Amino acid sequence: MSCFTFLKVMMILFNLAIFLGGATLLGIGIWVTVDSKSFLDIFGAISASVLQFVHVGYLLIAIGAVLFLLGFLGCCGAQKESKCLLIMFFSIILIIFIIEVAGAVVALVYTSLAETILQATVAKLLKDDYGKPNPVTEAWNITMTELKCCGLSNYTDFSDSYFYKKTNSYPGQCCNSSISSLSDITCNETLAARFEVKGCFPQMLSEIRKNAAVVGGVAAGIGALEIAAMVVAMYLYCKMDEK
Repeated sequence: MSCFTFLKVMMILFNLAIFLGGATLLGIGIWVTVDSKSFLDIFGAISASVLQFVHVGYLLIAIGAVLFLLGFLGCCGAQKESKCLLIMFFSIILIIFIIEVAGAVVALVYTSLAETILQATVAKLLKDDYGKPNPVTEAWNITMTELKCCGLSNYTDFSDSYFYKKTNSYPGQCCNSSISSLSDITCNETLAARFEVKGCFPQMLSEIRKNAAVVGGVAAGIGALEIAAMVVAMYLYCKMDEK
């Protein structure tokens, strides 16, 4: 078996796995978007404490769609020996790789700025969406109960919020971090200030930093796979001219 044939077969198998993985993520993303309650029931603590900053369903759909497209382009490009599909595959991975590197550099250089932007974004999300029948409310209720915390920084995150205007009170966790139901206590500003329940953001940040090495290792592995995929795609692309 020639080197070209071997790499072609490996390219097909590799991208078939990506294609199936993308289809799986796409399906999970649709499931989370349509039926978020059952997802939180199964992956409650993890999904609520870490993934609540984004709309999990939409994120999974986006990632799944990109992987689905990449797998299709790479698999079909290698199988049909299509230079057009291969160069599209190469270009998309190159763009993703550049974005990842740029994001990593920005995160390292402007860590405090990224944290400030994240806090401002989530604080607005709490004010606008918490208390409505949506995944944000479910995720934050689970997070505040599991981590025994209140809001992002403290109870003031809920001042002038949709929830406060609707109930004229703060979430029950802001007055007693051990309760599991918002109906167990009427939490007003005086009680919330007296209990001084800490915000959730420092605890979340601590957990993320504890797992920074794992995240970095996974990111490095993904980067290596992307580089390998680009090298193989370009090799097949160039060798097709010689056939």
